[in-house]
Amino acid sequence: MTVRRSAAALAATAAVLCAAAAPAAVAAPSPSPSAALPSGLYGTNDPTYDGVWRQSLAFLAQQAVGVTPAAKAVDWLTGQQCDSGMFAAYRADASAPCDDKTVADTNATAVAAQALRAIGGHQDAMANAVGWLKSVQNEDGGWGYTAGSPSDANSTSIVIGTLARAGERLDGVTTHGGKTPYDALLGFSIPCGGKDGGAFAYQPDKAGKLAANGDATAAGVLGALGKGLVVADNAAVKDPACRKGSPLLPEQAAQNGAAYLATALAKSGHLDQPPMPGAEDSEPQPDFGNTADAVVALAAAGHKDKAVASVTWLKKNSAAWAKQAGPAAYAQLVLAAHATGADVHDFGGADLVSQLNATGPAPASVTKPEPKATEEEQKDSGDGEGIGGLWWFVGIGLAVGAGVGFLISGRRKNQQL
Repeated sequence: MTVRRSAAALAATAAVLCAAAAPAAVAAPSPSPSAALPSGLYGTNDPTYDGVWRQSLAFLAQQAVGVTPAAKAVDWLTGQQCDSGMFAAYRADASAPCDDKTVADTNATAVAAQALRAIGGHQDAMANAVGWLKSVQNEDGGWGYTAGSPSDANSTSIVIGTLARAGERLDGVTTHGGKTPYDALLGFSIPCGGKDGGAFAYQPDKAGKLAANGDATAAGVLGALGKGLVVADNAAVKDPACRKGSPLLPEQAAQNGAAYLATALAKSGHLDQPPMPGAEDSEPQPDFGNTADAVVALAAAGHKDKAVASVTWLKKNSAAWAKQAGPAAYAQLVLAAHATGADVHDFGGADLVSQLNATGPAPASVTKPEPKATEEEQKDSGDGEGIGGLWWFVGIGLAVGAGVGFLISGRRKNQQL
């Protein structure tokens, strides 16, 4: 999740890409004035490392709450795709063909494919992206940040979510050695019993040891559940617990990860990010993006009740962060609110949907939320037989019943999530 695109991690990601991927591509100069950016692009910050990511995440959040993005915004995203089906993080000149210097970004490709499915009408582009992802699967069954790089929990998880959204059977996406995506993902799960049991590691260290990573755990929970980045509001179930298993099943690994997140969030309501190298302040700072992702993961695992305090914390504290970080941050908050039933139009006093929409071109359409009846209005409706009474509503229901089928049919055609 946010280790792929968070403001705190972008510097580290850029360093990795510059050192190990394709220097000529990532060393491209940043577009200085915002006016130089494409008119269809969301956000005004330098898109070199997250253009496709933030655009796609914005689309997913908008579609989840009834907003259809502008045609030119969608055209910008589809125009970023290479002929092979993959996406780079950002191509300033999309008219130039992709070559061996174009950084093959699995995360950008996976999130773009999910966004294209949500928007609808781009089945070929999505299929090409999925085909490319399958073609660059590592021998351990997973995916790395860039094609061919060592597998990590985050990249493997988002690709799993994309494959699942595309209708792929994950047990059928195998390597020549018969490894599946879950073989790789479960290899990042820390066994129960220790301090960090249940968590996912981003990658093993040089000695092969796994270190708990909150962001990788949030991603790992979604991946192990076979879910994409958009999660519906689910009812809470029993308390999460870390349980040993041999072999560990994906569902159990997800529940173990949820147990770790619930414990981590219970301390302060939020996850922390380690200080950046060389920073004067060595104290851990709150990690807004990873906290939002953890909320989504808990909801996906059926434990949204364990995320209530975190949602409250985000409502009180995330405004400044989201304003600075831009569209991806607003999208993360929208997805966290959507997954837990929080009001996206009154999130600590902020209308997240309006704020997200304002970071890009005016949407093609916006579904306005229906006003909630006040307590007095609810009393007035009563159970009587006059206007607003029970039998009046029954009569209206019978009258429009025939039209409901057409309405539902139409909505299903547009419903992508």
